[in-house]
Amino acid sequence: MKTNLAFPRKSAPKKTTGIQYAALPYRVSGGTIEILLVTSRRTRRWILPKGWPMEGCRPPASAANEALEEAGVSGEMQKNAIGHYRYLKYHRNGTSVPCKVGIFALKVTREKNTWAEKDERERRWYTVAEAAAAVAEPQLRMMILKFGAQMAAAGQR
Repeated sequence: MKTNLAFPRKSAPKKTTGIQYAALPYRVSGGTIEILLVTSRRTRRWILPKGWPMEGCRPPASAANEALEEAGVSGEMQKNAIGHYRYLKYHRNGTSVPCKVGIFALKVTREKNTWAEKDERERRWYTVAEAAAAVAEPQLRMMILKFGAQMAAAGQR
């Protein structure tokens, strides 16, 4: 399914536990699989573009919108999640929310020079191993490595 969507921001209400959706943006460059990561706004950690479910949107569309807003990329989004990871989302007031993040692979076909959160985030392409080393969450690290191995096995190099 191709997505070039830019939905108006309608996040679900904040909860004490939550589901979020993330895009795993990737491309094949010079025979190498590369993963795009962005920095979080507050802590500047390397993460996948992710966010809360959007009202009226299926999970892959929510993930595609996050990729467009946070990283300025769009392309071919897989309909089914490739996996998930868990993390604690920390709020400025010191509280935290346990989140489960569904991950959807996004084959990037378009990369914008300007996008909604360009001034708030940095984006960078990494090899699979570099991307796995750059993220803090162990489950996310494993998902990136698993995705890279599956892509390589499928001949996507």
